[in-house]
Amino acid sequence: MSIDSVLSRMNKKDSFVLIIYAVTIGLFASLLAISLMGITEYFEHQIFHSAKQYHPLVYIFLPTIGITSIYYLRKYVFHNKKNKGISEIYNTLDYPKDHLPLFKLPSHYINGFLTVIFGGSTGIEVSTVVATATLGNTVYKKDFGARAYKRELVSAGVAAGIAILFNSPIAGWLFAWEVIAKKMNRAFVLCCTIATFVAWIFLQILHPEPILPIAVTGWNWYAIPFMIVLSLFGGSLSIYFTILVLRIKGYFSGINNNFIRVNLGALAVGTMICFFPFIYGDSYHALEEMIGGYHNYSILFLLFIALLKPLASSLTLGAGGDGGVFAPSIVAGAFLGVAFALICNVYLGTSLQLLNFALIGAATTLSAAIYAPFTSLFLICNLVPNGYELFFPLLICCLIANFFAKLIFPYNVYTYDLDKKVSNH
Repeated sequence: MSIDSVLSRMNKKDSFVLIIYAVTIGLFASLLAISLMGITEYFEHQIFHSAKQYHPLVYIFLPTIGITSIYYLRKYVFHNKKNKGISEIYNTLDYPKDHLPLFKLPSHYINGFLTVIFGGSTGIEVSTVVATATLGNTVYKKDFGARAYKRELVSAGVAAGIAILFNSPIAGWLFAWEVIAKKMNRAFVLCCTIATFVAWIFLQILHPEPILPIAVTGWNWYAIPFMIVLSLFGGSLSIYFTILVLRIKGYFSGINNNFIRVNLGALAVGTMICFFPFIYGDSYHALEEMIGGYHNYSILFLLFIALLKPLASSLTLGAGGDGGVFAPSIVAGAFLGVAFALICNVYLGTSLQLLNFALIGAATTLSAAIYAPFTSLFLICNLVPNGYELFFPLLICCLIANFFAKLIFPYNVYTYDLDKKVSNH
């Protein structure tokens, strides 16, 4: 019996219970995302600037502190139970008897926090996704009234979490559909809409600032061909990132000595940060500085950071850090976009707007990395105060980058991990 037919036969009491669950999940997922985002931003800023003022060499050892702490927490507190990211969610959705155990909530919450504040070159997005999915899974297991709606309640938690992180209930809803559920029915629409509405209420109360407080000043049709070319480069950058993650994770998984595995990756990331502080943590702090002061950096430097950020992120994950491809894709894509626009302006005599191309680069790289063009569209529109000025070119370029990446490299990090789990189940 399909979930739609089950929903259609639900009595008013059962429908009311499902609504109450969605509200509850939205409430707690929003609070989880708000708290994790707040404390991570605060401590990341404090540690980053304290190390900078004391001595840049301190950066070399900071990722080791974070990832080593995660290793010992995993060993002694979480009893060697590993975190595998979004592929854990896929597994629990595809196999009814599998669930996200409750320890995933504090585990991902703490590990994501420790990874980023000590410079691990990733973000808290995937940590938030798995933690909020665990909330949904936990509510699902509590009462018979929700037994038919595991996918929907898990998706509701994820939708609320992403909505808070990026100040976009629409992006949260679309992410839950494109990446997590991958299907839609009336129960999904009901649960995710309610959960993201709860997140929207929190956003109205908090009035969070956009990640980039720089306004878009419009765009010109003559720039569209250049944006399309950039979308192909963004798709290529996402493929490069995916291959790096898979190769480096595979290499580190073959290192049996835990001390070597943790410190090899962490010290490598710390050394990179010492020379290129832009890649510290989620690197959102670098975007405004780069766009506002682009004249202080060469084109080669910007291209180098666009390639270095995915490498540092892959090493962070390989060493045992908690995170994913969200923040690295956005940051690397933005650097690529500005470098591309500068190349066109300097050598082709164009007058492309750097902010526009930073957003196009971020959107296309993210779209191709997570196979979610509509999520990327709305998420990037909310990075700046009036990002919807670029709605049409962002939409076209996200679709092109997603299609191009799937054509060249037909799986991403999440689907690759899923294929491995399915084949070994």
